[in-house]
Amino acid sequence: MGYKDLASCVTDLERTGALVRIDCELSAELEIGSIQRRVYQAGGPALLFTRVKGSSFPMLGNLFGTLDRTRYIFRDTLKAVERLVKLKVDPRCALREPATLVGAVPAAWHLLPKSVSDGPVMANRTTIDKLPQLKSWPDDGGAFITLPQVYSESALQPGLRHSNLGMYRVQLSGGEYRTNEEIGLHYQIHRGIGFHHAEAIAKGEPFRVNIFVGGAPSMTVAAVMPLPEGMPELSFAGLLAGHRIEMVRRDGRLPIPAEADFCITGVIDPAKTLPEGPFGDHFGYYSLAHHFPVLKVEEVFHRDGAIWPFTTVGRPPQEDTSFGAFIHELTGPLIPTVIPGVKAVHAVDAAGVHPLLFAMGSERYVPYGERRTPQELLTIANAVLGQGQLSLAKYLMIAAHEDAPRLDIHDIPAFLGHVLERIDLRRDLHFQTATTMDTLDYSGSGLNSGSKVVMAAIGEKRRTLGTELPAALRLAPGFSAPALCLPGVIAVQGPACSTPKGEADAEIEALCQALEGGEGLDGFPLIVVCDDSRFTAAELNNFLWVTFTRSDPAADIYGVGASTICKQWGCSGPLVIDARVKPHHAPPLIEDPAVEKRVEELAAPGGPLHGVY
Repeated sequence: MGYKDLASCVTDLERTGALVRIDCELSAELEIGSIQRRVYQAGGPALLFTRVKGSSFPMLGNLFGTLDRTRYIFRDTLKAVERLVKLKVDPRCALREPATLVGAVPAAWHLLPKSVSDGPVMANRTTIDKLPQLKSWPDDGGAFITLPQVYSESALQPGLRHSNLGMYRVQLSGGEYRTNEEIGLHYQIHRGIGFHHAEAIAKGEPFRVNIFVGGAPSMTVAAVMPLPEGMPELSFAGLLAGHRIEMVRRDGRLPIPAEADFCITGVIDPAKTLPEGPFGDHFGYYSLAHHFPVLKVEEVFHRDGAIWPFTTVGRPPQEDTSFGAFIHELTGPLIPTVIPGVKAVHAVDAAGVHPLLFAMGSERYVPYGERRTPQELLTIANAVLGQGQLSLAKYLMIAAHEDAPRLDIHDIPAFLGHVLERIDLRRDLHFQTATTMDTLDYSGSGLNSGSKVVMAAIGEKRRTLGTELPAALRLAPGFSAPALCLPGVIAVQGPACSTPKGEADAEIEALCQALEGGEGLDGFPLIVVCDDSRFTAAELNNFLWVTFTRSDPAADIYGVGASTICKQWGCSGPLVIDARVKPHHAPPLIEDPAVEKRVEELAAPGGPLHGVY
């Protein structure tokens, strides 16, 4: 049986040495977040901060900080989840392996939430200002809930069956919010809560929202699961928890998990939005302040002994990286059942998740053809870009499974190499312009808007990728310090970008002209222009982060020998991506030196946190 509440999970982790109590007084403003990030990077334990300045509630960090710890937390239920996934992927396995069905049927009972009249969460009331006020980065606009479970129901079909539980950013303080009366609710495009909000507006009804914090660990995981349409997150939470999720029903109000640690109830103001942010996010930059919905707070409940779980996000990898790896383990086998022809997908965490997506698919359209070209691959690519949060992908690189059946899509250098060896840059680049982009991505033309490119690769190798810089590499004035990032990939340092958004950059075009006809470039299909080529080439994660978070395909892709034939853009020489910081980009996250010095002193010999990090 899985953990029913957060306290029992904490107790068990502490008993096994997987959790450390930190009993010295610390501030939730920058200090606690810095400590959590350091411990995560070291692969350390979960952290229970028992003395938080300004709040009587302890804070729990790094709970899901390692994949092994996450597996341990759900060790009693993973087999049941795997059985149900196996049945979904291949229902015939129930006939071949009857034990699979026998094990899956009891687990399926846990999919049904259970209505109850009362629960521990209803024991106490408090106010927003009494909650831990976590501020992770110096320029954050206020305190945020970073592991919220935001619950809403359909106005057209109310009830648990058509509910949504999502992890949407919640700002508790700062800005123009009235203390204890208003909080900010930031949700990105293509999120379930947005559809519920639209229904409520269309019906002219109040849009009620509950925000849960804590409770069974499965509730937190369920809130970030990319579940199929029609499967409530509460059902998945019960499956992963190993028991039915008990929900306290109240007349005219949304239900509340009986075992949650906290619950904030309220109504979205239909006539009001306020600036939310800035907030240091998982791209490694600040989401800037924009107008988002405002929740008018009605009640704040908490259980006895309530614990406030949190995480901090920033440039990957962070704790949400481990989240993503765990989610892929659970859902990866389902992907081919959702999108026909897809063999595997990989949202690349180091590139910010949505900016870069890898996919492997079948190419069966003309199996008898002498010359293979991407055909079914493009159909699959369009299906991928029309599927849930995969639709937010900015760069989609897709390869034919038949060309390399054993290629590991999670081996990033190998997959990139496979694509770059085979792609025809005159034919295999397919753009979508003036379309949607991740709300957190500031490389595009505006909030939620930008472009996408599909890069399809098929057939035999076209080129051997270079592993040494060309001796006769010719650069335009202002460009310097070429460095090898990966086989076939060169980073070049360029002048600071001052070109207005939406205009072609004359300096990049001059570089492309200088490179045209140059010797030794046949093995280098990709050149990345950046602000610091040594940093970009120093490690794989730097290359991924710089290249794909700082470029918008339609605006920032150039090419040596570029041409447009029947509106198909391509290039005869290397593809050139302008990955310099642009004037319209959001600023990167930088830690406060004074805070970092204090945090280092806490862990020095003789300090209260010596040995923790």
